[in-house]
Amino acid sequence: MFFLVKKMIFTIFIYIIIAIIILPAMITYCSYHSKNTNEIQTTETEGELASPEVVRYHTNELEEYVKGVVAAEMPALFEKEALKAQAVSARTYAVHKMKEMNTNTISYDIGQAYITVDEMKQKWKNHFEEYYNHINEAVEDTKGEIMVYDNEPILAVFHAESGGKTESAENVWQKEIPYLKSVDSSLDINAPNFETSICFTYDEVLKRFCNKYNDFILNEQTLPQQIYIQSCSPAGYVQKMQIGNKTLTGREVREILNLRSANFTINIENNNITFTTKGYGHGAGMSQYGAEFMAKQGKTYRQILEHYYTDISFSTYTAKNAFSE
Repeated sequence: MFFLVKKMIFTIFIYIIIAIIILPAMITYCSYHSKNTNEIQTTETEGELASPEVVRYHTNELEEYVKGVVAAEMPALFEKEALKAQAVSARTYAVHKMKEMNTNTISYDIGQAYITVDEMKQKWKNHFEEYYNHINEAVEDTKGEIMVYDNEPILAVFHAESGGKTESAENVWQKEIPYLKSVDSSLDINAPNFETSICFTYDEVLKRFCNKYNDFILNEQTLPQQIYIQSCSPAGYVQKMQIGNKTLTGREVREILNLRSANFTINIENNNITFTTKGYGHGAGMSQYGAEFMAKQGKTYRQILEHYYTDISFSTYTAKNAFSE
């Protein structure tokens, strides 16, 4: 009996030793393997990525990437010239980011939506061939074309629809960018859901802002004196507003309340706060619906782009970062 007990103790001791020595190594291996299966390997032609948090890289050519962006960012049945404008904007934005990162490799994580061909098939189903061909033609017709300012690829930002005028960059990101000026986009009034309203209760507003600011204070008895707009940009986007004990930008309020845009008005009634927004997005650069309406009026993609991006010109991008007029 004593021998059996002794043997059992010895066996348990061996298992403990194995667990201490081998298990950490197995965990390390599994962790490493899991991390690397989330990466898509590619060959960079020059330079290194400057942003270490970007771990997924596009393996296809730039033009294939642009097709995926256009398919994700704009309805496939938009006018051909609008799709061309979107293709040039997407390509320019990608080239700008590649130059910024000192690489010729396209990354998924640069701020543009993107879908694969398989995702297009799932999204469009029986219409895949028709929609894909429409986008493919728009991209191929503008192959290699980008926008430049002072011979540098521009930061070609865009948004779904403006509030009637696009916004200047300095009013969105507090940085002046010469080609991102406020321009007329009054056709956007025809866009779907151009003006929408969302109503919040006092408790909902209090909860959202308390989640953001630990010292946030809002008195339910005097809401009209505590929630009001202080200033707006010439394009109509809120620049500064008071809410409780905080003075915030329209962009900050939009993000906290998940509003469609920072172009909004406020109405307070029975301690319910209604925000009425115009447009959708940050408002800078090209309005996608504005591009569509201009295309319907017969404008070319270059005319559309020259309208939304001030004083730009067009160049051709090559893999060696060579630009030519």
